[in-house]
Amino acid sequence: MAICHISIKIISRGKGKSAVAAAAYRSGEKITNDYDGITHDYTRKSGVIHSEIMLPENAPFEYSDRSILWNSVEKIEKAINSQLAREVEIALPIELTADQNLSLVRGYVKKNFIQHGMCADFAIHDTGNGNPHAHIMLTMRPLNKDKTWGLKEKKGYALDENSERIPIIDSTTGLQKVDGRNRKQWKREYVQVNDWNNRANSEDWRKAWADEVNAFLLRENHSVRVDHRSYKRQGKEQIPTIHLGVAASQMEQKGIPTDKGNRNREIVHANKILSAIGEKLKQLKDWLKDTIIPTVNDVGREKKSIIARLEKYKAEIKETQNAPPVPATQTLLETIQNILQNREQRGYSQGFNIAKVAKLNHFMQENNISTLPELRDKVSELQEQVIHAKQNHKDCDMRLKRRSCDSEWDMLISERRKAYDKYSVLKRKAESAEKICSTAEIIMQSGTHRNQSKQKNYESR
Repeated sequence: MAICHISIKIISRGKGKSAVAAAAYRSGEKITNDYDGITHDYTRKSGVIHSEIMLPENAPFEYSDRSILWNSVEKIEKAINSQLAREVEIALPIELTADQNLSLVRGYVKKNFIQHGMCADFAIHDTGNGNPHAHIMLTMRPLNKDKTWGLKEKKGYALDENSERIPIIDSTTGLQKVDGRNRKQWKREYVQVNDWNNRANSEDWRKAWADEVNAFLLRENHSVRVDHRSYKRQGKEQIPTIHLGVAASQMEQKGIPTDKGNRNREIVHANKILSAIGEKLKQLKDWLKDTIIPTVNDVGREKKSIIARLEKYKAEIKETQNAPPVPATQTLLETIQNILQNREQRGYSQGFNIAKVAKLNHFMQENNISTLPELRDKVSELQEQVIHAKQNHKDCDMRLKRRSCDSEWDMLISERRKAYDKYSVLKRKAESAEKICSTAEIIMQSGTHRNQSKQKNYESR
C-alpha cells in the first residue's frame, strides 16, 4: 500500500559529509572528489534502477555530468562547515510500475525545484523488498545569468517595523555612530538571495508530493490515496510507526529481530486495538443518534410542561422574597471562636481543620479584624505591599547595573539585600494570609448553609 514518507535533510561539510560522495552512492557510480582527492566507488551497489540530472535553463550544459556538477559545488563552497546540498528522500507508491514512478518523480522535480532555479540529481532505488524510493539531491546556490554560481546571501541594511534603516547608537553619547569619514553607521544583516531555505518550503514540498502521487494514482485508476499530514493533524487515533533505516531493514528481511522492528510490531498491534475501540465508539454514536435524537426532537410535547414548571418556579421565588427576615448572623470572629469553644468543650470541630481555624483566629486578633470584608481588605493590603517591595528590589538591581563607580558597590549590595529580605518576608505573609482567607471563606459558606436551614425551619413553623 502506498505511503507518504518524505525526508528532507542537508548534506554539510561541517558534519563530515561530501556532496560528491553522496552523489556517487545514490547513483551507484565511481567519482573522485577534487576537494580532498578521495575517490568514491559504489559501482557494485545494487538496487539503483535509474539516475538522472535535471538542470534549469541557465545552468551550463556540462553540469549534466554528475562529477562536474558536484565537484563544481565542492569548489565554490570554501568554508569548512559549508552546506553543500539538500536531499529530499521520497517513498514511491508500490501500486505504480517503474516507468510510472519515474514519470512521477520527473514531474515533481521539475515543478518544485527546476522551475525555481535548482539543479537536481535524482536516483531511484528498488531492491525488490517492497520499498521503492527516490533520492533527490538539490544544489543550494543559485546560478547567475552568465551561468556562474551566484551568492547564497548578501549583506543588507537591517530594517525596523516601518521599513526604515536602524541606526547604530553610541551608548556613551546616545548619538548615532559615524565612521572615520564622518558617515553615519547603520545596522547591517545578511539576507538570503532567495527563499530556498525558508522553513515553510518543507510543508509545501510535502503537500506537493502528496498531490502529485494522488493525481497519478487517480489517473491510473487506483483507489488508494496518501496524505502528507501526521495522524494527529488528520484527526486519526493511530500511532505512527518508526523508520527502520537500511541496517535494521536488512536484518529484518533476513529474519533477525531488531529493536525498531519489535517496536513497529507493538505499534501495529496497538493500532489494531485502537481501530477496534474506534469501531465500538462509532456503533455507540449510531445508537445514540437512533435512540436519543428522536426524543430530543419531540419539543412540542414537552413545551407546555416546561412553561408550567417555569411559572411555578417564579411563584416560589416571589414567596421567598416576601418571607420574614433571616435571624442575624454571627461575625466571622464570633463564628471562629464558637468553633474553637465547641472543640474545647464538646470535643468536635464541625468538620473544620482546627489548626487552620486557630491560625485564622490568631491572625484576626493580631490585626484587630472581626469580619470577612475586613480580612479581604487586609489580604489586598499585603498583596499591594508585596508589589511595592518587588518593584523596590528591581529598582535596586537597576541602580546596581548603572553604578557610576565601584565605590558604590557595597552600599548598593546592602540596599539590594535589605530590599530582597523585605520582599521575601512580605511575600510569605501575603501567601499565608491568602490561605487564611480561604479558610474564612469556607467557614462563612458553611455558616450560610446553616442559616438557610434555620430559615426553612422558621418557615415550617
